[in-house]
Amino acid sequence: MHASPGPKIAGLLPLSFLLLNAAFIALNSLSKDFSRALNISLLSAFFFYVGAGLDGSAGLGDYNLQLDDDYKNAPVKGCPAYEDVRQPSMDGFDLAKYQGKWYEHGFHDWTQFKEVYDTSLDIKLTDGGAGWIDDFGLKGPSPASNPLSWDKSPVANGAHYFLFGRVDPGDPKGVLREKGFGVEFPNYIVDVKRDAAGGYQEAIQFQCLERGGVRVFEGFNFLSRSETMGEGDMAQMHERASRAGLDKYGAGADQTHVVERRLASEGPVTGRWQDFWDKIGVGRVLELLTKSIEDGGR
Repeated sequence: MHASPGPKIAGLLPLSFLLLNAAFIALNSLSKDFSRALNISLLSAFFFYVGAGLDGSAGLGDYNLQLDDDYKNAPVKGCPAYEDVRQPSMDGFDLAKYQGKWYEHGFHDWTQFKEVYDTSLDIKLTDGGAGWIDDFGLKGPSPASNPLSWDKSPVANGAHYFLFGRVDPGDPKGVLREKGFGVEFPNYIVDVKRDAAGGYQEAIQFQCLERGGVRVFEGFNFLSRSETMGEGDMAQMHERASRAGLDKYGAGADQTHVVERRLASEGPVTGRWQDFWDKIGVGRVLELLTKSIEDGGR
C-alpha cells in the first residue's frame, strides 16, 4: 500500500491502491478460475513454508522445526533435564536479582514473528515470590523488514503482552514455570553473566516442550540489560550456549534471529499515520487492554 504512487486521500491512503484493490476484488468475484488458482497458490505457499521447516532444512521456514531431528547425524530425542544444560554461572542464583528490564538481542522461536523489533522483557515476582509476570514489549514491523511501512504501524511505538508463571519450590533455582498455548512448561535460565556488583548483565533462557517423548517446541532468548550489544558480545553468548550443549536444540547463530533495535534516544515515531492512530484511540485501547491482561493475570 505505502509503495503505491499518486495522490493520497487525507494524506494517508494512495488513490491508486484503492483502485487496484477494487479491480482485484472485481476480478476475484467475476472469475471462478482466477479465484480457484489464487486459493491453490496461497495454500501451496503455506504448505511449502511450513514444510521447509518441518523438513529440517530451514530455508523459507526460518527455523528447523523438524520434531526430534538429528544433529550432526546423531538423534536428539525429547527435552533435556535442567541439570544437563545448567552452567556453573548459575551457582548461587538469586531470582530476585533477575527481576527487571531485559533487552532481547536474539531468539529462536517459531511462535515469535521475526519482523518485530525493540523486544524487551520486564520480569517481576508476584505473590511473595511464588509467581511471576513477564511484560513482553515489542514493536513491529521493523524498519529493515518493512522500510516503507514500519513508521506507519499502529504499534510502531510499542505494544505489550504478558506471560504468567509460577515458581515451583520443588524446582532447581533457575527454573520458572511458564504458561503458554494452553500448557505449562519450564523456562530454563541456563546461563548468566554477572557485572562487577554481582548483578546479572546477560542471560540465556531455554524453553522446551515435549509430548509423548517427542519434542514439539524449543525456544531461546538471548538477553542483556544493555539496549545495545556488539557482534563480539553476541558471539560470546552463542559460545556459552554451545558449551551448554544447546546447539543441537537450535541455539546456534544459524538458527537464531537477531533482533533489530531502534534506540530510545531516537525518540517516538511520528507522522500522519501516528496522528491518525492517536485520533481514533488505538494507543488508549492498547493501554486499557494491557492493564486488563495484567490485572487478570494477578
